[in-house]
Amino acid sequence: MIAGWVHAAFPVDDASRIGEARRHAAAQARELGWDEVDAGRLALVVTELGSNLLRHAHKGRLLLAARPQSGEIEVLAIDKGPGIINVAQCLGDGFSTGSTPGTGLGAVRRLADVFDLHSSVPQGTAVLARLARQRLLPPRGRGVELGAVAVCAPGEVVCGDGWTASLDGHRAAVLLADGLGHGPQAAEAAQAALAVFGRAPHGDLCATLEEAHRELRSTRGAAVTALQADGGDGSIRSAGAGNVTVRIVAGDGDRTLLSQHGTIGVQIRRLQEVRAEWPPHAVIVLHSDGIEGRWTPQLIHPLLAHDPALIAAVLVRDHFRGRDDATVVVLRRKG
Repeated sequence: MIAGWVHAAFPVDDASRIGEARRHAAAQARELGWDEVDAGRLALVVTELGSNLLRHAHKGRLLLAARPQSGEIEVLAIDKGPGIINVAQCLGDGFSTGSTPGTGLGAVRRLADVFDLHSSVPQGTAVLARLARQRLLPPRGRGVELGAVAVCAPGEVVCGDGWTASLDGHRAAVLLADGLGHGPQAAEAAQAALAVFGRAPHGDLCATLEEAHRELRSTRGAAVTALQADGGDGSIRSAGAGNVTVRIVAGDGDRTLLSQHGTIGVQIRRLQEVRAEWPPHAVIVLHSDGIEGRWTPQLIHPLLAHDPALIAAVLVRDHFRGRDDATVVVLRRKG
């Protein structure tokens, strides 16, 4: 099982916020047992991405999360403009639009184990840098690739959303829970749902959610959706109650899988499973209602071949409501 990570968010409106993000990254590296060399790489990546945001971007933010199962730390830099006209030129050493040597993005690409970037003018830029201890990443063969961004509601230190996943070859099982409200009590409800799902992630979805409904009666309740997807036969099954959105987005189509009304742990009707096809080049997007529901699929069409974490980051950048916890989980076939 993948224990869903939460991103620490740092608005980069002052140089001190870059230092704050760098200290947070250093603490994550220590928790994962990184040596000084790898921690140094991470510090340079955070500094370079933060400095770029401060110098060139509008409403820039750094998002950092440890991925304990793989020993990786993920750094995302997102902004709302002005965008990069010539990405290839900006990735070359020696290019600068300011008074710096211009080694920022080129250096980040060399230091990171996984690097991805998307930019549009004037909407903005999203950069992904993922680093691993001793530069050893798990093999990335065929199967299902998952990316996720989860952020706390403003002013909170725990996330009232929770997510978890099980990846088994071509099969993926995901649960996303949004505890009612935000803060510790919302987190308690979400975590209770994750615990139930973790006992049988590839089992009967409706039975799992009915068990979660019983378990969550002592909590304030949660909107919960469970989903199973098989990249081998192209099938998707989901079931849920409450405002968790599931969308299947491809270059030639978009479909939303509806959840029923109700709240797991409070009141639900008889649960029903929804089935759909997973087209070969489509991504599956799950998100809590901290993300506006009326985003257009065209927003992520240019990102369909990119790392799914970058897709999640762009949705958070452009459609975060700003008053609740927000989580986006994206599934994409790989290989």
